[in-house]
Amino acid sequence: MINKSLYIKSLVTVFTVTLFFSCKSNFDEVQKMGVSEDQPIGVAENINLKYTDSGRVTANLISPKMLDFTNRPFGYNEFPDGITLYMYDEQNQKNTVIADYAISYSETSLIDLQGNVVVTSHKKDTLFAEQLYYDQKKEWLFTNKPVTFRQGRDLINGNGFDSDSKFKQAQVLEIDGIITLNE
Repeated sequence: MINKSLYIKSLVTVFTVTLFFSCKSNFDEVQKMGVSEDQPIGVAENINLKYTDSGRVTANLISPKMLDFTNRPFGYNEFPDGITLYMYDEQNQKNTVIADYAISYSETSLIDLQGNVVVTSHKKDTLFAEQLYYDQKKEWLFTNKPVTFRQGRDLINGNGFDSDSKFKQAQVLEIDGIITLNE
């Protein structure tokens, strides 16, 4: 009786080990099932996403639609219907970013904003551009496209812009002209 019980346990163990080692992992294939490589793996609508740091809201992203392509080798999130982004500093002062289209790359932390891009600081300095890049790691804004930058009473037109996210080091490149407004 003991030999028969030991024999059955041994058979079950051998069978289980054989199954375990003979099965190949198809996890990647299961993940891809039903998802075309040209399609996003996720779609979110009417986004109102709040980022917090130590309980304090630091940013609020609002967008009608987000497409998630993070399953690609160079993953990204696309906002085909535009974004509005509110960013709050330590004193809870609000800066605003608006764009008709945006794409955020996961690996590089770079955001490409396109179409009627408007960035307004809490001091009312305002940048108008057709395209603007934002490096999230360095907190840096830049473009080589035409821009208009309103700083105080000055309206500065040029080709290119380079600045920290707080406009403390804002610089319009290749200045075409400066207009001082009466207020």
